[in-house]
Amino acid sequence: MGMFLFQMIQGMLIGLGAVLPGISGGVLCVIFGIYKPVMEVLSNPRKYFFVHIRKLFPVILGGIIGFLGIANILAFFLEKYPEPSVCLFVGLIAGMLPSLMREAGKEGRTKGSLVSMGIAAAVIFGILTALNLLSVSIVPNVGWYVFCGVCLALSVIVPGMSFSTLLMPLGLYTPFVDGLGHLKMGILIPSGIGAVVTVICFAKMVDILLEKYYSYVFHAIVGIVVAATVMIIPFQSFVSSFHAGMINLVCMAVGIACSSLLNRYKKED
Repeated sequence: MGMFLFQMIQGMLIGLGAVLPGISGGVLCVIFGIYKPVMEVLSNPRKYFFVHIRKLFPVILGGIIGFLGIANILAFFLEKYPEPSVCLFVGLIAGMLPSLMREAGKEGRTKGSLVSMGIAAAVIFGILTALNLLSVSIVPNVGWYVFCGVCLALSVIVPGMSFSTLLMPLGLYTPFVDGLGHLKMGILIPSGIGAVVTVICFAKMVDILLEKYYSYVFHAIVGIVVAATVMIIPFQSFVSSFHAGMINLVCMAVGIACSSLLNRYKKED
């Protein structure tokens, strides 16, 4: 029972990481030493489901509780205190970058891997900048919620890929999280479909890519994270009001400190 509760708590933390900006559920799976069995089950469930289900069941149960439990809290703070909340999330992401760079260089770092990081960052930055300049307003609908589910699944499959880094600049993160927290079927069903299809179609492919081209893939992920994070920083708030700017700086510092503690735990582990 003690081990079951311990694994359930690990699952709750992974669930928090899956929805909390800046922290990837996949990264926490790596930290807790269950990324390999998770990927084996996702990429080949027929072969590995019954092999790992006893170990992963409490983790899955805890993950659902943590995921849904934090969604309402996040939706509240994003609605009431949008800029300080975003700055806290930016700090969380920034604090995770050293850890992501260490993970990316675990199997070596070449010019090609740095080029892949630069290209990925430039592509994402260009797309998001164009959307802002063209004043493209994305109205959340079924199709976009399927996209949210795709990003959510990728955040578990690919360590370091936090789905919030793509959804926040597009204005999809807050309505998506609010829908999850309130169990809105119009959001849960399409996002669930997107997540399941992504797992079926991409889990094995991502597993193979990380095995054969680990450095290139992971550095590209870092580039995506950096570009998307820069795009959500509320720069205007730092110059419009000294008081608001200081609050945002403090929130950013708190986020960096929290991520640094998590990084320290990972290195000790």
